[in-house]
Amino acid sequence: MKLKTLLFALITLSLYKYSSAQKRPNIIIIISDDHAYQTISAYGSTYAKTPHIDRIATEGAIFNHAYVNNSICGPARATLLTGKYSHKNGFKDNETSEFDFNQDLFVKQLQQVGYQTAWVGKIHLGEKLQGFNYYDILVGQGTYFNPDFISKQGRKRTEGYVSDIVTEKSINWLDTLDSSKPFCLVIGHKATHRTWMPDPKDFGAYDSMNFTIPSTFYDNYQSRQAAALQEMSIDKDMKMAYDLKMFNSLEDMMNDGNFKRMNQEQKDRYIAYYRPIYEQLRNSKLTGKQLAEWKFRRYMIDYLNTAQSMDRNIGKVLDYLDQKSLVQNTIVIYLSDQGFYMGEHGWFDKRWMYEESFRTPMLMRYPPLIKPATTIGAKLVNADIAPTLLELAKIKKPSDMQGKSFVHVLKNTKEEHRKDLYYHYFENGEHAVSPHFGVKDDRYKLIRYYKRVESWELFDLQKDPNELQNVYKDPTYQRIVTRMKQKLMKQIRQFDDKEAETIYKVDID
Repeated sequence: MKLKTLLFALITLSLYKYSSAQKRPNIIIIISDDHAYQTISAYGSTYAKTPHIDRIATEGAIFNHAYVNNSICGPARATLLTGKYSHKNGFKDNETSEFDFNQDLFVKQLQQVGYQTAWVGKIHLGEKLQGFNYYDILVGQGTYFNPDFISKQGRKRTEGYVSDIVTEKSINWLDTLDSSKPFCLVIGHKATHRTWMPDPKDFGAYDSMNFTIPSTFYDNYQSRQAAALQEMSIDKDMKMAYDLKMFNSLEDMMNDGNFKRMNQEQKDRYIAYYRPIYEQLRNSKLTGKQLAEWKFRRYMIDYLNTAQSMDRNIGKVLDYLDQKSLVQNTIVIYLSDQGFYMGEHGWFDKRWMYEESFRTPMLMRYPPLIKPATTIGAKLVNADIAPTLLELAKIKKPSDMQGKSFVHVLKNTKEEHRKDLYYHYFENGEHAVSPHFGVKDDRYKLIRYYKRVESWELFDLQKDPNELQNVYKDPTYQRIVTRMKQKLMKQIRQFDDKEAETIYKVDID
């Protein structure tokens, strides 16, 4: 009798464990590179076509106020994994930082309760990964054609176009899984990173589109010293050959590193598409504003053509979930590592606390919790994703994780999440953007620059949504300056950013 009782208890415990595992949601995070919210149709773009990204919004939620803590690719991914700000996870910039995978990561927490975890594609945090049962990652930034990948088996080149390959590898991994256990997969796309090299099948998709020049394209940066010193202007800093494929000769084109790794068919298709454009440009002899606006237009075309392949591949992942009946119990999050400039202020790239780079697109589908076509207005940051996923997976948040779960917002979209947002950009190198930190509330944004430029900026976002007029020294805003400085110090201390506190205390007025 005792043996029967013991067997019954063991079977019951086993069934309970199986049931408990199945109650934990599967997780798929799709993180793109430099994908601007302005170029997603779900965010109101009148020219971009992103039907598969839009599908996540239609079947789930779109976040209108999702932000990053540090607008640059490696640090953004470090924050996603750790739920901590850059000064706490140790990866402050791409130029001098090395990510410590020994620290706690949300995927390690998931592994401890039985999750199967993987990262496929771009991670840009080194090659000694922890927390993943499986990984197959791009080397560094990766390349658009015939990229090299690193897995536990070593380094190997894969023929094809990067967005297709990353998706195929991701789906192949999903096919190997034990269906009794939950999974967490991060899909890291290279697109839409510079140099915006489309899949040849997408050539022509946007060639006839009439793009409106942004109203701030000819910004003169008056009252914004740091902005005046940057080197990310479409007019002055975007390279005709490297960025726009306008090489002076076919020989120069084929000697470029991106083209050297192509097979002959890929080269032929690029030559057939780009050389006639080059010849037409050469014959037109454009200069000044005409040339600047031509460069803007070609940038938009290449960028959107590149995004089209990524969107199509996101559709493949969503279709896979449909086919395998995984939709109901799978969280899907799409976001970019940060925002990006599509000609606003005359720029490309990111880095600034200005809205276009500070704000990131983010969409989320999880049918048990999120109603279709939900719009979320609460302010949140990328550091909040890790604790949110842990709560949904019924795991207690580690004490050193700085992000805050926004599950309560998913349950009640009228709730507030963060009153104020803290930002700190550390890199002092490429594109000559001065390091800076700051705070944003519902109406105002205060920024403190240091190293390259020592200055303050204050913007009244209600009156000046394009952030053109620094009102820091305007006498009518002095009470606001005082209040925002108090908010900034509160944020600095809340996140224990000692470097920022030291700089803050230096009087530069």
